[in-house]
Amino acid sequence: MLRNLLALRQIGQRTISTTSRTHFKNRVAEKQKLFQEEDGIPVYLKGGIVDVILYRATMILTVGGKAFGMFEGAAYAIYHLAVASFPKKQD
Repeated sequence: MLRNLLALRQIGQRTISTTSRTHFKNRVAEKQKLFQEEDGIPVYLKGGIVDVILYRATMILTVGGKAFGMFEGAAYAIYHLAVASFPKKQD
């Protein structure tokens, strides 16, 4: 069993070390030009539809969390006011 594990390890090392590297086109200049344009769009939305979706999801979660937090806090306060307004009976 140990021999099989060692063989598997060697195969894994060989495939990693002998694979050719994927070459990507350098698009830094294109991205710099896109992000430095003065077109009135905020930088955090210039990346495209993915940036817009992430931004809107963040805003929904943030505002929704705040609204839930305010509701939760208000409900907590009303509950304790109601409990305090009804004194316990003396036995």
